[in-house]
Amino acid sequence: MPKLSQNNLRVRPLTRRDYTHTWHAMQRFTAGRSADSPDEIWLVEHPPVFTQGLNGKPEHLLSPGAIPVVLTDRGGQVTYHGPGQLLAYVMLDLTRKGWGVRDLVGRLEQAVIDLLHDYGIAAVARRDAPGVYVDGAKIAALGLRVKRGCSYHGLSFNVDMDLEPFSRINPCGYAGLPVTHLRALGGPTNLTDVAEVLLKHLCAQLGYNSAQIMDGTDCVVKLE
Repeated sequence: MPKLSQNNLRVRPLTRRDYTHTWHAMQRFTAGRSADSPDEIWLVEHPPVFTQGLNGKPEHLLSPGAIPVVLTDRGGQVTYHGPGQLLAYVMLDLTRKGWGVRDLVGRLEQAVIDLLHDYGIAAVARRDAPGVYVDGAKIAALGLRVKRGCSYHGLSFNVDMDLEPFSRINPCGYAGLPVTHLRALGGPTNLTDVAEVLLKHLCAQLGYNSAQIMDGTDCVVKLE
């Protein structure tokens, strides 16, 4: 089998999946990959769930109510996932790319900034608090894990969702941090359409020139 180029990428299209099931699937994928395994991006949406990262402190989980809390193995503090939020999980061989975690974080943030620029929305990243912000409100959060030089977990991007659950936590460990979504900024609300634009910018930032969409058709999509 010929050695795969670092430009080889597989994409699992948008579906709604249980968080814990998806997390364990990412762990299995990462544990089972070899130096020749293609990188993958999974685009998913989750039912309501709070996730607490490895650095999470219980005091940042204020009043979860009936929403389940999952203690997970990504970096960072507590965040919320729910319908109308787009998750892009990035299973990349960072050793093959010659990147560190900070390189990946910067590229993921820039992909979201570029997406928002397409919609006429100015956004910035913060070195002290990873993620993407519009006028001080967080619209995208990041959390990663790296094992044997390979990443999993990724970014969450708020498209059109109920923001109330964020008031039940200190988002990403910051009390009173405002949170926004694309709908409130006048952007599109269709998750599939936004996922297509995000994928284009992710591929540009992560160095892929095409993606194989794993939807059963074995179709290779050019990202130009």
